[in-house]
Amino acid sequence: MTIQEIVCALERFAPLPLQDGWDNAGLQVGLTEAEVTGALLCLDVTEAVVDEAVALGYNLVVSHHPLIFHGLKSITGRNYVERCVLKAIRHGITICSHHTNMDNARGGVNYKIAEKLGLVNLRFLTPKEESLLKLVTFVPTAQADEVRQALFDAGCGCIGEYDSCSYNLSGEGTFRAGEGTNPFCGTVGELHHEAEVRIETVLPAYLKRKVVHALLKVHPYEEPAYDLYPLKNQWMQAGSGLVGELPDDMVTGKFLQLVKDTFQAECVKSNKFNGKSVRTIALCGGGGAFLLPQAIGQGADVFLTGEFKYHDYFGHEDDLLMVEIGHYESEQYTMEIFQSIIKEACPALPVRMTSVNTNPVNYL
Repeated sequence: MTIQEIVCALERFAPLPLQDGWDNAGLQVGLTEAEVTGALLCLDVTEAVVDEAVALGYNLVVSHHPLIFHGLKSITGRNYVERCVLKAIRHGITICSHHTNMDNARGGVNYKIAEKLGLVNLRFLTPKEESLLKLVTFVPTAQADEVRQALFDAGCGCIGEYDSCSYNLSGEGTFRAGEGTNPFCGTVGELHHEAEVRIETVLPAYLKRKVVHALLKVHPYEEPAYDLYPLKNQWMQAGSGLVGELPDDMVTGKFLQLVKDTFQAECVKSNKFNGKSVRTIALCGGGGAFLLPQAIGQGADVFLTGEFKYHDYFGHEDDLLMVEIGHYESEQYTMEIFQSIIKEACPALPVRMTSVNTNPVNYL
């Protein structure tokens, strides 16, 4: 199996268009045509991680945080990023990263946090907006089922927990084929009436090219008619943060101990909360403080994340329990997601989580 096949498996799970605009997820360093010898998984790419991949004989490193966030004007080894790039190229190692696309994906980073805490009834805290299109096309009645299925197979028709969603309206289409055409039905130069089905369905905007290609491939007409409309609807299959519920109410002290034990946190910070117990948990891996207003608005009892700023803690004693466990601690189990994706794509491939603790924060 090539490195490219592993990269594609990761991107199918967490498509790159899901990443936030400031991010730089995806291929960082190297070539992907080579046969993959092994995959080393990490949160952060450091020189020690690249050295470990070299020692193992692995030519692929998969990280959560991108090694390269900003453009490099030179590569001279003056900082750890440039040294990692040089070392990876020297040893033929490819580095790819899946950051906010993995945060925002269904089953991604925040789902893993929720799984570790045993949460149920999960939903995105802030579903993505303005990420959907509506496709409308007109198909001869006899071919409508085939075209509709091709659209579903290409990624259309998902609304919440439902798939294969479409609206269909029977009607009559008209057209006149011009000289030099090869019409599927009707006669060149004559006005033709055809019983058709108007098919409406929705799709993520990033799948537009794939869906249009599938439509044109299966549609019987030489010149299929179709329209694409941008939608304002929220996209419930992707978004920032997560909300879920504990199976039962839990007193705050017991919940904080659960968090500390689950994430092996040296330090758990929390605000002064006036509530006695909690059940509805909002969470976001990494630096999720920007979602605090949404967590309050959703009526969560807790908002758990990797980092808050000092002044974020003020004034929320009656709103919710704020819990901070550290950036690294909140995202450490992302490597388990990478491992399951790669093992499903290539069960025989050697895959290992790094033995290097890349957490840059020490606690006394």
